[in-house]
Amino acid sequence: MREKLVAFGDDFWIENDQGQKVFKVDGKVLRVRDTLKFKDTHGNVQCQIQEKLLRIKDTMEVEGPNGETLAVVKKALITPLRDRWIVKIGNGPDLSVQGNILDHEYTISEGNKKVAEISKKWFRIRDTYGVEVAPDQNDIIILATTVAVDMMANPGN
Repeated sequence: MREKLVAFGDDFWIENDQGQKVFKVDGKVLRVRDTLKFKDTHGNVQCQIQEKLLRIKDTMEVEGPNGETLAVVKKALITPLRDRWIVKIGNGPDLSVQGNILDHEYTISEGNKKVAEISKKWFRIRDTYGVEVAPDQNDIIILATTVAVDMMANPGN
């Protein structure tokens, strides 16, 4: 993913480790709240991320193609040493996001089990970072969570 491309109204591609385009993230403008649609290479909507309005803390919802809630990403109120988010999964165990979000060096975990790692250190290209997802995880939920966290950590980018 490319940092700073997750901006209101911007479109960008998520590529796999072979450099093939896998998902297009389509930013919708002229809406009351930020909305990003994840589409496959055929243009089919796989999920969308929407900012939740009227919340005390930052919250974004990941919805499936039929409007069902897949996950809710919330910023933790108390973050003593590092940035931290909680991901409430609709039909599964909750995930936690912890690390240095602004530098794109963090992990997503289910309890003590790491399910994804986000890092810039794997790339020499400026403003690019990678998301390594464990084999038994739902890629789209992990990627949508990563984009939601990026949007909340970098408002206005």
